[in-house]
Order: sequence, then structure tokens, then C-alpha cells
Amino acid sequence: MVNRDVSLSVLLSAGRSGLHRIGRTQVSAVEQTSEQFAQRLFEAALGTVDILAIHLGDRLGWYSALAAGPADAAELTTRAGGDRRYAQEWLEQQAATGILTVTPDGRFALPAGPAEVLTDTNSLDYLAPLARMLAGAAVQLPALVRAYREGGGVGWSEYGTDVRESQADMNRPWFEHRLAVDLATVPDVHALLSAPGARVADIGSGGGWSSIALARAYPDLRVDGYDIDPPSIAMATANAADLADRVHFHHADVTTDLPESAYDVVFAFECVHDMPYPVEVLSAARRALRPSGVVIVMDEAVDPDFASPASDVDRLMYGFSLLVCLPDGMAHPGSAGTGTVMRAEQLEEYAHKAGFTTLDILPIENFGFWRFYRLTV
Repeated sequence: MVNRDVSLSVLLSAGRSGLHRIGRTQVSAVEQTSEQFAQRLFEAALGTVDILAIHLGDRLGWYSALAAGPADAAELTTRAGGDRRYAQEWLEQQAATGILTVTPDGRFALPAGPAEVLTDTNSLDYLAPLARMLAGAAVQLPALVRAYREGGGVGWSEYGTDVRESQADMNRPWFEHRLAVDLATVPDVHALLSAPGARVADIGSGGGWSSIALARAYPDLRVDGYDIDPPSIAMATANAADLADRVHFHHADVTTDLPESAYDVVFAFECVHDMPYPVEVLSAARRALRPSGVVIVMDEAVDPDFASPASDVDRLMYGFSLLVCLPDGMAHPGSAGTGTVMRAEQLEEYAHKAGFTTLDILPIENFGFWRFYRLTV
């Protein structure tokens, strides 16, 4: 059963970077006048423009160039490349929307706060990949319309580099700075990872940053990452080049390819909700455990129940679900069709069907968008 004593404090918090739950601030649909809803839609349009413009600046390297100092369009394109006329328009838009400031000599400057959020890949506040994820998903709108109308889905490979890399880049600071620190506060998990000869599996390993963080924190640990996406395996292998003696990535279907009784811990970081066959995956993870081993699932820190209006985090997760996660899962026949908003009771149901007896919510708080679950037999 879900450990309710632990869960309450975790459910009330979603983390840093403006991700704190701030209550259900949205006006309900029945209370909105036409003028209020028109204003809301107008503000959403402004936000959409900002997201897409941030994506341009991120991908062109213009924010990184501005982090080196103020620039006009000519200086910016000299530093980072690009077309001067487009650069002028982008700089003016960024200043008009309040991201950049204008110096007395007419150049454009990137203040320290936005610079950290948009360029510091080591910061827990780094959110440029969020714009990249949404922009990458928007490219697939024709395919999404078709899937919504006819059924089926849009597979992960179809979303391409922007979406693949954005997920890895957004998770990376949290894995590098917080993962091992927070897992060390859970005594049984820390003991398993610290034991001589310990081995772990990281299923749905993506860019590999979770595997890398675990290996660096536990010098004797051997890590096997598994993913069904070949470009992700290539990316992870390159990222972990200095740990190649202890960290290995495998292109595999974990429902059939996980070795039995091989691992002390099986991790699934932000991937179970994407999986078309979560019960089969969790069953394979259970079989892969050594005696006294555990499965740790990190997934979205959504509210325990559906609500209308919902918290800001739930609203964002529904957005990811509509545009990426549900279509990805639905691209496979017979999919469970979970979607991003996988609540604790849904995961508990999957876990019980997979042969686990207990699901606990770990006391790891303020870890970005995410919550940690421990599954035991």
C-alpha cells in the first residue's frame, strides 16, 4: 500500500525554480466573463511568443553570447553567428518583453537572473530546455492533430533532437547536484548502493545523467543503463566516456532483456508514465532484483487527485501529456496510455499487478518537478 504518512509532506511541494505549489489560483471556467477569458488568452499568447523566442535565442547561442557582455546586433552576430537583421528584431523583442535591458549607449544586456535561468547548465534554476521541449513538441502539431482524430500516437523518435536533448538537459542539474545527496538520506537505499559489488539498472536512462551521477557518488557501483532510443544510447555513452569501466548503456527492450536476479536497485527516472506497458516493465524490474533489492521510481510530483482548477504543476504536466508523453505512449498497440499525470494510486496499481506488495513515497522533498517511490516485494 502507499505509505500515506510519508506522502503528505511530499505532495505539498514540487520544488524550486518557481515550481513551488502556489495554490489553485486560476478562476474557474464558470466564473470567467468573456472579457476575463479573452485577457487570459491574450496573456497566454504573450507567453507563447516568449517561449518560442527563448527557443530561438537558446538554439542560436545568443543568450550565451550576451552573457559575455552587452551587444548590439552586429556584435551579437559577430560573437555567435546569425543574420544581423533577425538579430536586431530578436534583441528588440527580448527587451520589449523584459528579458533584456538596454544600456545608455543602445546595446542590449542580459541581467544576472535571466542569464542563470537561460545559460547556466549547472544551475537548478536552468530552464531554457523547457522552452526547447515545448517548441520541439509544437513542430509535431500536424501529427498530433492526426493522432487525436484517428487514434495512434507520435513516437519518441519522431520528436527529434530538441525534445530528446531538452529532457536530458533539464534533468541534468538535479541529478548532478541532488540525486546522490538525497538518496543518501534514505538509509536502506544508501546501504544497497554502498555495498561491495553493488549493481544497479537505470531503465529509460535517456542522456545518462542519472547513471553518471550514481556512479560518481558511489565509486564501487556498476551501472547498466537501458533505453529503446538509439540516439539516446549514443548520447549517454558519450556523456559517460570517463566512466566507461563502470557505466554501460544498452539499446534494449527492458520487458524482455533485463537479466534476472542481477541488480540491487532498479531505477526508473521519469519514464514509467511514458511506457506503453508499465506493468510488464515493472514485472521485469522485479525479476531483475537480487534478494532484498528495491525498485525506485522517480516520476512527476502531481497532486494526489484530479481537481478543477488544478495546481500550476498539474497544469504544466497536462501540457506535457497532451503534447509529448501520452502521444508517445499511444504510439504502441495495446498501450496503457498512462500520460504524464500519473498519480500515486495509478503507480500503486501498476506495482501490485507487477508483483510488488508495497509502494512507499520516499521523504525526498523539493526535488524539482519530481517525486520518488520505493517498490518492494
